Amino acid sequence: MSHLSILTFKYNLAKLRFKPDRPAVRLLSSKDRQPSDLTMYKLEDDEMRKVFNKIAGERGRISRADLQALLQRFDKPDAMGEARRMICAADSNKDGYMDLDEFMEVHKNGVQLGDIRRAFFVFDQDRDGRITAEEVMDVLLKLGERCSLEDCRKMVKEIDRNHDGFVDMDDFMAMMTRPRKKA
Repeated sequence: MSHLSILTFKYNLAKLRFKPDRPAVRLLSSKDRQPSDLTMYKLEDDEMRKVFNKIAGERGRISRADLQALLQRFDKPDAMGEARRMICAADSNKDGYMDLDEFMEVHKNGVQLGDIRRAFFVFDQDRDGRITAEEVMDVLLKLGERCSLEDCRKMVKEIDRNHDGFVDMDDFMAMMTRPRKKA
């Protein structure tokens, strides 16, 4: 870089620093930093076992067909290919299934923030940035759970921190990342 280019750069930098007509700005701090999608959140083993048992077939292990059926209920494209890839990635003993130990191994480091955000949009079916009781009920039905609309409204009310009657991304993130109360 030539001497003239360096001087021009320094001059322009000085002009940027001092602008009397520009309003004062607050410097950023570590509190302004937003978490990366790579941030990991450790889920409790009991919660992970419940998820496993919900997906697993009768033999206590997850088959390609179990995953494919789940993905199809949520209208995922290429459910068969995606189920195959998921089993291949987790199946360390190469028996063609994902058992509880393999499932726990996949999730041993936790769940990435991006995964939690994607989970939000499974519920937020109309993509308006908020989850309604009706959307909760629809997802629970796809998961094979029976739940009344009134029960779903109670769930939303319990999670809804700003009392607008919906679960927004902030509410969802708080719910998914808070420590669970021991029963």
